[in-house]
Amino acid sequence: MTWILLQIGTQQVADSTVAATAAQPAAEQISLWGLLAKGGFIMYPLYLLLVVAIFVFFERLIAIRKASNIEGNFMKMIRDNIMTGNLSAARNLARNTNNPVARIIDKGLQRIGKPIDAIEKSMENVGKLEMYKMERNLNILSLIAGIAPMFGFLGTIVGMVQLFYGIASTGEYTLNTIAGGIYTKMVTSATGLIIGLIAYVGHNFLTTQIDKTANRMEVASSDFIDVLQEPTR
Repeated sequence: MTWILLQIGTQQVADSTVAATAAQPAAEQISLWGLLAKGGFIMYPLYLLLVVAIFVFFERLIAIRKASNIEGNFMKMIRDNIMTGNLSAARNLARNTNNPVARIIDKGLQRIGKPIDAIEKSMENVGKLEMYKMERNLNILSLIAGIAPMFGFLGTIVGMVQLFYGIASTGEYTLNTIAGGIYTKMVTSATGLIIGLIAYVGHNFLTTQIDKTANRMEVASSDFIDVLQEPTR
């Protein structure tokens, strides 16, 4: 009899546990866009910074890739034309090739007959101008990498001020209210950090590509000067 009562009691406890579990509300699911929407008005400047960063990155990437597109036999053809005395063919080749190396070589060809130092100086000036063209607008990515996290922190601070002002006004300071307010306001900080990281990585990647192109320009300039001095050796 006792065993039957114990079994009935155990079954009742199990049923009550199942009922309590079923009565618990399911965890609220929220989408990424819904979470971002909770960031408030400060998210709009962050969206703008993200769009600008992506646009500048791809615009500069295309320009740098175009500038670094140098044919492997370009300098060989220039050398052959110079060695045979066909300077007009060398200049036509340089003029019809649209990249920084060709423009530097064209400037050097225009200065043939002058001292080597003058030729090197002219080519160096063209090289600086080409570097400026490739580095144009890169400072925008650097700026976004710095200010995007600041915008994010600003949004979080504004949200926290609003949260505690509401608590002080209404007197409602339950754990759910505080936790819910804090996590939604920290969305701006996370978004700002991500955008800043994207801009920082993009800036460094483009800088690396520019350095590679600059190295090719220096090698081509050195080869050109060597070709000019070769007949006098």
